Amino acid sequence: MRTTWTTTLRYLLTICLMSGLVACGSLANCFNSGFVPVACGGGYGESHVASLPQPPATSAEGRWRGSTLTGRTVAGLVLDDGSYWLFYTARDNPTVLAGLIQGTGTSHAGSFGSSNTRDFNLEGAGIHAATMNGSYVQNKSFHGTMAYITGNTESFTSTYEADSESALNLVAGTYAGLRADHHTVTVTVDSVGTLSGHSSDGCTVTGTLSPRAKGDVFHTFLTFEGGACRHGTERVTGVALYDAATQRLYSAALDRARTTSFIFFGTKR
Repeated sequence: MRTTWTTTLRYLLTICLMSGLVACGSLANCFNSGFVPVACGGGYGESHVASLPQPPATSAEGRWRGSTLTGRTVAGLVLDDGSYWLFYTARDNPTVLAGLIQGTGTSHAGSFGSSNTRDFNLEGAGIHAATMNGSYVQNKSFHGTMAYITGNTESFTSTYEADSESALNLVAGTYAGLRADHHTVTVTVDSVGTLSGHSSDGCTVTGTLSPRAKGDVFHTFLTFEGGACRHGTERVTGVALYDAATQRLYSAALDRARTTSFIFFGTKR
């Protein structure tokens, strides 16, 4: 009986080792790779590795609100694809929209960088290219500095804002805003996301809002209606976000070349 058991045990061990050797190529490789303990019932298999604690993924994604060193209010977002849309107001006047900072950046270990920043200024400066470098603490803070090709710089600090409920039926309404170029803009959104807007210079736009798959953010699709619009009948796409606490709507859309823009910030009437 004992002889039979010993023989059986040796036979099983031989099968175990041989199966490991086939996979690893040699006994030395098996021990170096840790294959033998796994193949024979010890160590970590793939399922065990997957269950081990993983370091949390970090990024600057989220909604942010803050200010610049020159007295401007900043509000906007960084999306899961790395694109960012930051609205800024006139100096010392948080109710007047002065422009938009837009681009695509990379988040890594608390640092944020972007080489294709554009500043769409409504105060007469036009569109300026820049780079942006900054730092973030996920869901807490996001700070950045824009370096323009003109040699000027602008910095901002901001804190994280948790998503708030922004279903289309809550967003629905009429919003009025004042731009730094002295034009007023009125935008109306209905409960299914149909959008229409007009500015005091005579330009009108039509379009839609539709929820993005992630976050309390909307896709925006707009068409300039020609006539007084200096962009003719061009179509632009972008984002919109709604601040339920202040009942403010932020919307920005660009063409593919990022040379044509629609920028809006208004409060619900």
